Amino acid sequence: MTWQFFSVLPVWLLSVAGAVVIAVIVPPDLQLTWLAIALAAAVIATFAIQLAIQRTDGFVVRAMASIGASVAILAVATGVLALVGS
Repeated sequence: MTWQFFSVLPVWLLSVAGAVVIAVIVPPDLQLTWLAIALAAAVIATFAIQLAIQRTDGFVVRAMASIGASVAILAVATGVLALVGS
């Protein structure tokens, strides 16, 4: 595993943890709003981590991997919550 993988992994884990917490704690009528907030937090965390690394090579690829996987994780969570909630 390279350092690039370890720079995107925390954002993926943040997205999974956010989806689980939202599914368990938030009432069904507010879940979509909080999933959008979780995505915003993932984007902010992505840029914070990538800027903290201070490496320019591969920045776009790492940011794309972090945000893209977060979008996919939260999209799956949205689908599951929509099916379970209705």
